[in-house]
Amino acid sequence: MVKHQPLQVYERQLCLSCLTGIYGCRWKRYQRSHDDSSKWECSWFFLLCCSFLLLLVWSYFWLEARNDYNEFNWLLYNRSAVWKDGTVPILATTLTGFTYTAFLMILALCHIALGQQLNLYWIHKIVVLAILLTTITGVVSVDDFWQDEWDIVLISLQFTGPFLHIGALAVVTALGWVIAGQVARVERSRLQVATLVIYVSVLLVLYLVPLFISSPCIMDRSKLSPRPAVIGRRGAPMLAPEHTIMSFSKALQQKVTALEADVKISLDGVPFLMRDRTLRRTTNVDKLFPARQDHDASFFNWTEIRSLNAGLWFLRDDPYWTVQYMSEKDRNRTANQTVCSLAELLRLAARTNRSVIFSLRRPPPQHPRHQLWVSDALKVIQRSSILPEQVMWTPDWYRKKVRAAVPLLQQTSDEKLPVAELKERGISTLTLHYSQARAQDIRQFSGSNVSVNVYPVNEPWLYSLMWCSGVQSVSSDAPHILKKVPNPIWIMSAEEYGLIWITSNLISVAIVIGIFIFQKWKMSGMHSYNPEQIMLSAVVRRPSRDVNLMKEKLIFSEINNGVGSTDELSTYTGNGLDAYARDDIMTTARHATKL
Repeated sequence: MVKHQPLQVYERQLCLSCLTGIYGCRWKRYQRSHDDSSKWECSWFFLLCCSFLLLLVWSYFWLEARNDYNEFNWLLYNRSAVWKDGTVPILATTLTGFTYTAFLMILALCHIALGQQLNLYWIHKIVVLAILLTTITGVVSVDDFWQDEWDIVLISLQFTGPFLHIGALAVVTALGWVIAGQVARVERSRLQVATLVIYVSVLLVLYLVPLFISSPCIMDRSKLSPRPAVIGRRGAPMLAPEHTIMSFSKALQQKVTALEADVKISLDGVPFLMRDRTLRRTTNVDKLFPARQDHDASFFNWTEIRSLNAGLWFLRDDPYWTVQYMSEKDRNRTANQTVCSLAELLRLAARTNRSVIFSLRRPPPQHPRHQLWVSDALKVIQRSSILPEQVMWTPDWYRKKVRAAVPLLQQTSDEKLPVAELKERGISTLTLHYSQARAQDIRQFSGSNVSVNVYPVNEPWLYSLMWCSGVQSVSSDAPHILKKVPNPIWIMSAEEYGLIWITSNLISVAIVIGIFIFQKWKMSGMHSYNPEQIMLSAVVRRPSRDVNLMKEKLIFSEINNGVGSTDELSTYTGNGLDAYARDDIMTTARHATKL
């Protein structure tokens, strides 16, 4: 007579314990289950996916918006009248939230791959919901406060699109392991079919996405235009206080071809350099003239303006996080900077044989120079030693009068106009925001002998994109960074990109097919229910359908082999396997045969 005795086998399963413990605080074996996840838990998994995807887009936005961090802080200052780096808390919370949700996503996918029931811990649910609501609030706030910056996402995709496509294809291909594991199960449900259809649809979309990717950097290398000239926008404001002689000197050390500035007119008609409406952010006006610190900068005479310190604020606020890298000599020099006049800037440019481009701000209506502001600027240009053709005149006000007074001035416009109208106005250079600089427009302007200058360009990727687009020059707050970009970061021909596209698609198809075949083979092997291979999962209340099915197969295999008695079988089913499941025991049904 053959006698069978089930042997109890205890397995530690530390990885599975950590997986279910961290995700759902289910550290004990009896707390785990292979049952289908409830609709409530599936809803929380959906919210987790939404939070992760939204944070992914949000993180990408702030990563690419690095080019304009100073513009963001400047907008905050204009609203709050207090200078602070608002990007620091945003970046810190975004990084923390993204890391947290990404970790939970990995744990959830591992649960699905291993057939474990999803049961997100209540603390995680609260945090995920808080992250989702916070991110939505941030998106709405940026859309209201900094709406134009969304353009950076579409522009950056021209540069990162080919690589994001390959990364997305790799991720979706890897998810095939989880999808195949669900589809290969014995049971068939509408959810499985819907999941498979969605997965295949996403794959097909990714396979065809390159047909719609357009990038100026996908071009023949022989058609690459010369390296764009770099213009020091307000000097080199990352290395020294903006609009100071020190800042412009630092820019010249970085081999810039021109200097750019914002010009205002003082109460007594002296053009000076200032970006803000008031003097409060970049000078110590609050100490010397506290009662007038909120007044328009144009309502100070030149003597008062000249008495202000224009460098201490840079050391105090450290707007670009660069003060720590300054030498002691540079710090002392920074602490003694004063407001720069237009005449000083022109003398510096003439001495170094550089061009100057400036935006002239008209004084308020009650200002005594409200009608004379153009004349004041022209007088300074005419009296300086700089050649007129080295000065780029931007204001549209009284342009005909300016051309008549100083014919050799380079006429520049910051308004995107048709080529015919530009020619009629005598404009030879366009100064455009990077969001307006489309490759096809740049080629059209260049073909009509109209140069295009793009601002602000502070990041190497944007400089590379503008280079491939064919711009002639860029205005930058970071000439020291762009100096280190001798070539576009990447450039490839359409044939090369096509080869990469087809190769990646073929590899993805092969991997996905291989995954599905392997998962099908693996599940078919499990469904043979060899008693030597069966492992029953511990559950809390009731065994899963797969466990029940395996037990039935085991019982019928015993009957078909003519082994055992009815009492023995009832012992196995009533007091054996189910009991082991309730007692938190992972049991392998091994049978020792004694003859």
